[in-house]
Amino acid sequence: MKLRMLIGAVGLSAACITAAFAQSAAAGKAVQFFPSLTGRTGPVAPNATPFANGYADYMKLVNIRGGINGVQTLVEECETAYATDRGVECYERLKGKHGGATVFQPLSTGITFALTEKVPADKIPLISSGYGRSDTADGGIFKWNFPLIGHYWVAGDTVLQHIANKEGGWDKLRGKKIAVIYHDSPFGRELLPIIQERSKMHGFDLQLLPVPAPGVEQKAVWLQVRQQRPDYAILQTWGVMTPTAIKEAVATGYPREKMFGTWWSGAEPDLKDVGEAAKGYSAVMMQHGAEPNAAVVKEILEKVHAKGQGTGPKEEVGSVLYMRGVVGALLAVEGVRAAQERFGKGKVMIGDQARWGYENLNLTQAKLDALGFKGVLRPISTSCVDHMGSAWARVHTWDGTKFNWSSDWLQADDQIIRPMVRQSAERYAGEKKITRRAPADCQS
Repeated sequence: MKLRMLIGAVGLSAACITAAFAQSAAAGKAVQFFPSLTGRTGPVAPNATPFANGYADYMKLVNIRGGINGVQTLVEECETAYATDRGVECYERLKGKHGGATVFQPLSTGITFALTEKVPADKIPLISSGYGRSDTADGGIFKWNFPLIGHYWVAGDTVLQHIANKEGGWDKLRGKKIAVIYHDSPFGRELLPIIQERSKMHGFDLQLLPVPAPGVEQKAVWLQVRQQRPDYAILQTWGVMTPTAIKEAVATGYPREKMFGTWWSGAEPDLKDVGEAAKGYSAVMMQHGAEPNAAVVKEILEKVHAKGQGTGPKEEVGSVLYMRGVVGALLAVEGVRAAQERFGKGKVMIGDQARWGYENLNLTQAKLDALGFKGVLRPISTSCVDHMGSAWARVHTWDGTKFNWSSDWLQADDQIIRPMVRQSAERYAGEKKITRRAPADCQS
């Protein structure tokens, strides 16, 4: 399996990077190790690659800024090709390297499901921003999982809020027909509970249309859409499945203005080859979208890419999925910084200490602005019971060449989602014979 090592010592070739790390290790200089599970090959490569590039570039920027209170970051990639078995293999390969893994971000719901069974014994936290199990927001059951700033029930609830707003209120959805075209996998199915719950509450009819992986054959599904003519279509798609769906919608004459993706179904690689024909398609975003004018993007361009140290092409910096990688790295780093406040500034944090940091995040707007994320992210605050920390989203719409914001900020309805999360978490705990954490454990 191909491995790439990326560290923050700028100006080094790949060979020099390996040598430099060996010298650093020999000198006894510890680093904070962040393994990166990538999907640079396979059916999600056009989407997962910019994520990995953004993740790596932000870690380089952190080192240029002086590290995490002086501690340099080390990123090593392991290619999963979005396959669960390869993701587990990468986890096992990397978890003990370079002093031990700080945190894993699988970038795959299937891999997240599998690793959720492993991380408690290994005492390594798992960040799954915008994917994985929605019920892991309940930190009382899922001590090691962190679906920071959003999970699929947030996505489903906010996209339905947007549709309801367009119609003039929830009551206007009664009798409407909404189709859900989804990847027939844990990733795709994870969206359904909130959509089904809202359907019961508001009286709209659901047409559930699963598509087998990798999603390149959808003609039968869109034939059903053409026959049923739903009022709206929601896409829970990823990788090659999304442009395929949009092209099929064009072919069948289904209006793009009636199509709404979740946040893995609304990035530039999904629409660039469709172009003008995709005009009007929208997707709910996990706070950020394309952010070419963000301060952090300008700093990456100036301090990383201008020095010839960019991980990928300069043109993608600031794009939707590149920014998601940047945000993923930000969350990984700031959890360690929070842990250092308790366990020692300037020290390398082990997995259990980092876990405490992710559980006690307090990223105020002032902190985010200072880090270059003004206008990109809203405050994030986690606790023992809340491992998500924020439930805000907004919608952007494709104008034929790029995305533009098309909604105000939307906040998922906690009164609906929290009971769903707790019920699902309790069911998981019963199956796995897990006891809810005691108050004392929340302080450990």
